[in-house]
Amino acid sequence: MSKDQFINIVETIADNKYVLGDRLVEVGFSGADVESILSAVAMAQGELGHARLLYHWVFDLEGKEGRKPDIKEETGKSFREVREINSLVKLIAGFFTTNVAIDILFDAMMKSGHSDIQSRLNKLYLEHKEHCLFSESWAMKLLNDEGHVPKKFSQDLNDCVSEVEQWFQEVQQSASELKEYLGNENLLERFQSRVQRLKQKGVVASG
Repeated sequence: MSKDQFINIVETIADNKYVLGDRLVEVGFSGADVESILSAVAMAQGELGHARLLYHWVFDLEGKEGRKPDIKEETGKSFREVREINSLVKLIAGFFTTNVAIDILFDAMMKSGHSDIQSRLNKLYLEHKEHCLFSESWAMKLLNDEGHVPKKFSQDLNDCVSEVEQWFQEVQQSASELKEYLGNENLLERFQSRVQRLKQKGVVASG
């Protein structure tokens, strides 16, 4: 049962990366300048590449053999707020929030001592760290922008955070069964701490 729960988590991560990759292309083209647009496209390619690797990992975890399937749609586990991204502000809120959540999960997996997980994640884990830094940089820009943008970003951020918090609560209800894969990390607490740190930076920079 614990393996099935872990597969569910990996699929959730893959689905969110898949949808984020799609939204980064669709919505990212509304960026303010060419540099932002090119950055969004580069991040989109990275997210889609990560999603493909994670789906293939699930294929192996399920004990399937043969050629890995082409991934043309998610499995239905992506966050609602990520699926509903329809503006640049909401894109950055969802990109930051989801990246932080995934980073915390990857950290827990890498610290679990599970050698198969560590070997499978190693390169992807390091690449994802770059996505986190990039999304936090974008988030800081919006928090310290002018006009209505900071308020709108904060609202979208809170919506995304609320959904992820609920998901982490569900994951932690199975903490004992998932210990082999995620160790003893308090995922929800770590997530809330990372989000709060961003908000505090925004307040300091704005003040």
